[in-house]
Amino acid sequence: MKRILVAAGLLAFAAAGALAEPATETSAPSSFMLDNGLQVVVVPDHRAPVVTHMVWYKVGAVDEAPGKSGIAHLFEHVMFKETRNIGPEEFTSIVQRSGGQLNAFTSWDYTAYFERVHKDQLGKMMELEAERMVNLIINDDPEGPFISERDVVKEERRQRLDNNPAALLQEMVLTEFWKGHPYEITVIGLMDEVNALTPQDGLDFYREYYSPENAILVVAGDVTEEGVRALAEQHYGPLQPTGEAHDQRKWQPVAPLAETKLITHSDPKVRQPVWSRYYLGTSFNRDPERALALEVGLEVLGGGLTSRLYQTLVEEQKVAINVATFAWTTLHDEGPAVIYGTPVDGVSLEDLDAAVMAEIEKILAEGFTEDEVRRARNKLAATAIYQTDSQSAMANHYGANLALGFTLEEIASYPDEVRAVTPDEALAAVRAVFGADQNYITSHLLPAEGDL
Repeated sequence: MKRILVAAGLLAFAAAGALAEPATETSAPSSFMLDNGLQVVVVPDHRAPVVTHMVWYKVGAVDEAPGKSGIAHLFEHVMFKETRNIGPEEFTSIVQRSGGQLNAFTSWDYTAYFERVHKDQLGKMMELEAERMVNLIINDDPEGPFISERDVVKEERRQRLDNNPAALLQEMVLTEFWKGHPYEITVIGLMDEVNALTPQDGLDFYREYYSPENAILVVAGDVTEEGVRALAEQHYGPLQPTGEAHDQRKWQPVAPLAETKLITHSDPKVRQPVWSRYYLGTSFNRDPERALALEVGLEVLGGGLTSRLYQTLVEEQKVAINVATFAWTTLHDEGPAVIYGTPVDGVSLEDLDAAVMAEIEKILAEGFTEDEVRRARNKLAATAIYQTDSQSAMANHYGANLALGFTLEEIASYPDEVRAVTPDEALAAVRAVFGADQNYITSHLLPAEGDL
């Protein structure tokens, strides 16, 4: 059985006593399917009379056609503009007039839209989302929804990425890391390709991916399955599938790095140099046992102020301001395992590199103790619980995992599995990633020349 990535929601249920919540206020999630293919998941949480309504589409940047990067994210913007029965900008104002909150996000693997409202407004939210699932307006009007939002996205890229030295360097590294893989281009897309997207591209994308059989509805909150089922049948049930949506995702295994590289970026806005190394890691979808062991091992190695690396390099040797490790295990395909640090004044990035890698080599030769692995397991479990002590976080957790292909049963298996990781398994996972025979990408973020 596959293991699940961040089993936050189930951990929250498993730890109901620790959260001091009466057992009757939450119950296990359930799922059913409408005749048009829409999967509906209900996560009861009766602590407050509110609901989080999320629609997850099984499409992300990984599915974009060559030369069309950024269209999945652009489409997220367009979805808020106008439909056949909802006027320009009315979608947002209707939710806000109901006292609700709303937003959306796009990743390489999925796109999600959500509203958080009083439970009496759940039917209205379903009416709104069902409307834009099938009746979105896309036209050639220069002031219309598609072209105007295309300009908004271009400005978003300038502000969030092109003017952010750390984000720009990370884009350069990840482009090299995922070269030849559909994750190669960042979610927001390349500027020239976003600029060239046409309304017809938008219409084609809409018909191919926005359809009930390619979506998952998650409702978390003060609801019952019976109540959600009745509303879902009323608002989503009449929607007809486009007949063009499919589940042929463009996921594929990530190839090992062919060579070791150094990528450097300097900018006058940088005030503190940063050193990083990116190795090929894994993901819960590709190798669940190894992903779980890797997260535990990285927690021991560089997972906070009590980690091996922090205690040695920051507290004892005083060569770094910070040092840490983490891995991108929650993508569908393999992501990087990363070591990063910031040197103290007077220590070069090259010297920090040597100090960090010498310590890692020593730790991996000595091995982990049972006590530190147990602390790492407990910390991961506790972090998952605290991060999901909210209704919206549970909806997010279930939606993301289901969109990646996990089942409710697989999600439920996480608490036992995270507690079962042994020191040998954690050590083996980290040794495999950081082995001397593995290629990697080193990145140096530097102030502009003369600013050092």
